[in-house]
Amino acid sequence: MNGSVIILGPAHPLRGGGLTTFNHRLAKAFIQAGYDCQIYSFSLQYPSFLFPGSSQYTDEPAPEGLNIHSRVNSINPINWWLVGEELRRRRPDIIVVRYWLPFMGPALGTILRRVRRNRHTRIIALTDNVIPHERRPGDIPFTKYFLKSCDAYITMSEKVMQDLRSFEKEKPALQVPHPLYDNFGEPVTRQEARAALRQKGLSIGDDDRILLFFGFIRKYKGLDMLFDAMADSRIRAAGIKLLVAGEFYEDERGYREQIERLGIGPSLLLRTDFIPDQDVKYYLCAANAVVQPYRNATQSGVTPLAYHFGIPMIVTDVGGLPALVPHERVGLVVQPEAEALADGILRMFELGFDHFIPHLRTEREKYSWSKLVDSIITLSDKTAGLRT
Repeated sequence: MNGSVIILGPAHPLRGGGLTTFNHRLAKAFIQAGYDCQIYSFSLQYPSFLFPGSSQYTDEPAPEGLNIHSRVNSINPINWWLVGEELRRRRPDIIVVRYWLPFMGPALGTILRRVRRNRHTRIIALTDNVIPHERRPGDIPFTKYFLKSCDAYITMSEKVMQDLRSFEKEKPALQVPHPLYDNFGEPVTRQEARAALRQKGLSIGDDDRILLFFGFIRKYKGLDMLFDAMADSRIRAAGIKLLVAGEFYEDERGYREQIERLGIGPSLLLRTDFIPDQDVKYYLCAANAVVQPYRNATQSGVTPLAYHFGIPMIVTDVGGLPALVPHERVGLVVQPEAEALADGILRMFELGFDHFIPHLRTEREKYSWSKLVDSIITLSDKTAGLRT
């Protein structure tokens, strides 16, 4: 064994979308690299009144070969102390802690302060967000409290690195591209994918021109802006349809009213509930292109999904998205406004699917899990002996 690693963050049976998937895949990458890796997850991640979805838990089976401990209660300070003491006594060589929301700052920061007392474990924060997409009271002090408990940091976009350096200017940090999600199965043909979706009740033809919006629906992701683009007379004339696959994480009434007002219902295919892991490949592979019309962004877990399944992307020119999607090579980068999105959609079909395939294959080679593991180990080695 090369050493022991604990990933501190959401895992099965929590249904945290990209976070849980990422943590499972990262744990397997550490195990493949010869490390003893386990996950410490949440017994309670969010109080029910703070959770925007229908359920926090999945009915899917646990991932094979992973040791997951559901220990952390995000709102119970006594639990934080107890979990911190448990991890302190276990003395893992490295803790990789996920930070995506300031709400988690007090719990994670307190746990890690207890762990640090063993003077052995190096704590590497994998910071999905430092400054959140949707601001709330307490964001800044909670983030400061968390960051001070860590030894080093990984970011997956330049935007998050800039945000991190506005809080923590000296501790080591590396920027590493978000690895590809390769644990949703191999790509299937577009015809096979669409046949599978028809069996699930979606009216989708083999020759339809399909765009995909995939993932949780939140204001910053700009689905309403994409709806406005779908109302463009040029999009209607081209017969392009939008498949929306993901659960509402906010009140859906405004979206339903917008659909009615714009009269775009016939151009939409809506599957607005949670998408099980085994079905992800069908939604991606059924699409001619994936659209990420975000108003703001750090990085996106949808981008590596599109890379894995070889689907070109239309993304807005915000945050870290343009760096991940070279323009007119693996996709198109447009301004975050409805008319620009409509222009980009039409340009995508003008260029054609085959234009992007060679570039997608070349670009995807940059995004490996072994590179992320190596970067974490590099930071761990660099921080050994630096802690004060």
